Amino acid sequence: MGFTEIFVATHDAALKRAAVLDEGRGGAAAAPAGEGVRIQGISDYEVEQLGDLSGTAVHAGGADYELTMVDVASDSLLAVPPAMVRALADLLTYETEGEGNVLDDVAEQWAAQEDMPFETAEARTYVRQLAELAAGIADSERTGLYVWSA
Repeated sequence: MGFTEIFVATHDAALKRAAVLDEGRGGAAAAPAGEGVRIQGISDYEVEQLGDLSGTAVHAGGADYELTMVDVASDSLLAVPPAMVRALADLLTYETEGEGNVLDDVAEQWAAQEDMPFETAEARTYVRQLAELAAGIADSERTGLYVWSA
C-alpha cells in the first residue's frame, strides 16, 4: 500500500498538488512543511473511519463523513466534508465529563481498527496533526481539507 496525504489548500492549489502527486513526483519536496500530513500505509477509507470516530467522540454523529470527489481530472483527490473538518477541529477543545482526553480516545480507537499500520502513539500524533490542520481552516479564505491517496 502507498500513502495518503492530507492537506489544506484552495481548490486550485489542491488540484495542482494532486497532479504532482499523481505523476509520482510526491517526494518530500512536494509536501511543504506544516501544510499537510503524510501517512504511510492507509487509504481514504481509513480517513473516513477517523471522521466517523471523531464525529461520535464530539457528539456530532449522524453527519456524512464520506470524502467526495473534487474533480474528474484526479480520481485520487478527495475533499473532506465540512462536518468532518469541524469534528476533527473540535477534538482539540472538546470537554469531557471524566478524566479522559477525547483526542487520545479517538487515536486509540483509530489505531485499533482492522489492518491499521501503526500503534496508538503514532495514531495520536497523526490525529493531533490533522485536528490542528482542520482547526486552522478559515471559511473566509476559501481553503479546505483535501485527501490524496495513492
